[in-house]
Formats: sequence, C-alpha cells, structure tokens
Amino acid sequence: MAGGWAMLPILICSAIALAIVLERCWTLRRASVLPSGLGNDVLSWARSGQLDPAHLATLANGSPLGELLASALAVRHRPRELIKERIEDTGRHVVHRMERYLNTLGTIALIGPLLGLLGTVIGLIRMFLDVMKGGVGDPMKMAGGIGEALICTATGLVVAIPAYVLHRYFRSKVAGYCVDMEKQATALLDELTLAASPAPARPRRAASASTEPSAG
Repeated sequence: MAGGWAMLPILICSAIALAIVLERCWTLRRASVLPSGLGNDVLSWARSGQLDPAHLATLANGSPLGELLASALAVRHRPRELIKERIEDTGRHVVHRMERYLNTLGTIALIGPLLGLLGTVIGLIRMFLDVMKGGVGDPMKMAGGIGEALICTATGLVVAIPAYVLHRYFRSKVAGYCVDMEKQATALLDELTLAASPAPARPRRAASASTEPSAG
C-alpha cells in the first residue's frame, strides 16, 4: 500500500511470472523432453520392425522427442525428402509447445520496469500536487511521494530482473534440446534410408567355358 495503486499490476505480473517459471521448470525437465536411451531404443525398433500403430501412438504421446521420432516412423516407407519434411513440420510444433508462455515471461520482464516508472511518475505528481496545495512547510508530504516513487521502481525491477534472466535461461534450454533432438532425428532418418535402400546386387560369376586346346 505504501507504493500506491501502481503496485497492483506489478504484483499481478510477479504472480504470473512465478506460475510460468514453476510450470516451465516442471515441463522442461530433461527426463520428460529427452528420455534417456529413447533414441537408441527407437533405432532398435526400426531395425526389428516393431512399428505397429499402437506402438507409434505410445511413442508420440510419451515425450517431445518421442513425438518427433514417431512422425518419422509413420512415413518410413516414403522417400528421404518426404520423411525429412515431416520431421521438420513436427519439429516446429514441438518447439512451439516447449516455448509456451515464454513470450509472456519476456513481456513481464519488459513491462516490469515500465510499471515501476509509472508508479514513480504518479508518486512524484502526487508530491508536487501536495506541495502546490500546502506549500513546502510539511516535509512529510514530500517524503511520502518520494517514498511511493522509490517503492514502485524497486518493486518493478525486482520482478523484471529475475523474469528476464529466467526467460533467457529457458530459451537457451529449449535451443539445447532442439540440437539434441535434431541429432537423434537425423540418426533415425539415416537408419530408415539405409533400410529402404535396396541391397547392392552381387556380381554373378561368369561361367567358365574355356576349353583346353586339342593336342596335335
């Protein structure tokens, strides 16, 4: 209350930012995005032919990496370029979901100092209005306006700085996940291409039809 009504939107932003951070920390755990050993398991399934629709549906619903690999397996009989396009299309959707709410977090990091500045301006305006009404004889009036301005500014920065740092952290984390998923998707693509390519034909032995020259 000492910061005035401008503190209300700052506090709302802080609550939203906290909820986003907790949700992203849980969702972007490495074990839930890139389960350990999943890429090698999928390569083994592709080699052994364990690719029934129920198996692929379970794989796609298990994790973002599983969804990416399942999209490639679903079109494994098509040419390499079509499989690659399906991986890229699915990858865009997967990345979009991993970056969910990060734009909101970045917006909070941007508007936090602006809300603090708004509170500062309001506090200073109130201080000057009080001075115009009662003069400068009462220093408490000036101190109240200055205090309101400083509280809003400090609170806005306290909300904005962690929000900005965590926004950058989650962005870099998603980028790292994308690199790992791209590597595993490329390995699966190479395996599917190798499995689909026909085996090289063995050279046939030419029948030896040479005859010995007759004597004399």
